[in-house]
Amino acid sequence: MAQAWVVLTRPDGRDVAAPSEAQMAAVLADVYSGKTASPDGGPGSAVLRFGYDDGLMYEVEVSTGGRVRFAEWSDRDCEIALAGPRVMTALAQADALQLWRLLAQRQVAKIRSQPWLEAG
Repeated sequence: MAQAWVVLTRPDGRDVAAPSEAQMAAVLADVYSGKTASPDGGPGSAVLRFGYDDGLMYEVEVSTGGRVRFAEWSDRDCEIALAGPRVMTALAQADALQLWRLLAQRQVAKIRSQPWLEAG
């Protein structure tokens, strides 16, 4: 049987396995405050990933300014995209946290049903 996992990658690049809701909220607060930057000095972002050891992986990335990107992959190595990435812009922090909650709870269908735009 495939093992499921959830990993939060913070703006500084460090990973948090099986993050709590409080950890997710704290990371989003940092991202939305604009005080974080990526290791290359660009705008800060954080990514929550959910997947299975033997296959599928989903990720929701939240960037400074409330830009959110959702992507679906065939595996953890991002070899084959299962759908084009979708985005939302200027999403409120509470709404971004709700998307992360849904992903942590394996509610991928509910995430797919959100009002996404195709990434350009």
